[in-house]
Amino acid sequence: MIIDMQNICKEYTQGKMKIPVLKDICFQMEEGEYTAIMGPSGSGKTTLMNIIGCLDRATSGTFLLDGHDVKNCSENQMSDIRLEKIGFVFQTFQLLPGMSALENVALPLTYAGIPKKERLRRAAELLDRVGLSDRASFKPSQLSGGQKQRVAIARAMINHPKILLADEPTGALDSVSGEQIMKLFEELNGSGVSILMITHDANIASCASRIVEIKDGILSKTGGQSEKEVITK
Repeated sequence: MIIDMQNICKEYTQGKMKIPVLKDICFQMEEGEYTAIMGPSGSGKTTLMNIIGCLDRATSGTFLLDGHDVKNCSENQMSDIRLEKIGFVFQTFQLLPGMSALENVALPLTYAGIPKKERLRRAAELLDRVGLSDRASFKPSQLSGGQKQRVAIARAMINHPKILLADEPTGALDSVSGEQIMKLFEELNGSGVSILMITHDANIASCASRIVEIKDGILSKTGGQSEKEVITK
């Protein structure tokens, strides 16, 4: 079990008021799964993603990530978990503009203390895997949106994470580029990568093997088939 969440609640304090965002979330995901969490703006899906990605903490409940009890981790331990177990793909790419594609991909290995020669070798391999070996020296400003997202996916995979978290990964892309990114996710999942994707788009969610819907901080459907599975049966 890569993710095991039981009775997760999250609330924020605003003045004297407590604002509930997530309400008694129970969610599990096996290693190797490709799951989409789908919901409208304000549904709590990004808050849930931030907790799963160890960027935020639940107010209450139990959360095990790859067997580790995240609730009892220190900030440094949560940072280590993010570095070692999680790859992030964001809607806005989050690439450093002054670095080349190769340097952006290699960046997480710097924090992991990997020697430069090995960092660049592994980054070059991943750029080749996502079809961008000929763009290794290009800065983000010289890349299309789809190319930027492929660089971001390569960067997310550089530490061989246990799970890839993608937050609206096609939100800033045209439809053709979005389809290419979804094809890449399918290939990565086929090679054994666990993928959890956040989206508001039913067409994008249907690329996953399982869809979980969230509305008003409540998971309204779990364990169901995606539209893709229904269509192909």
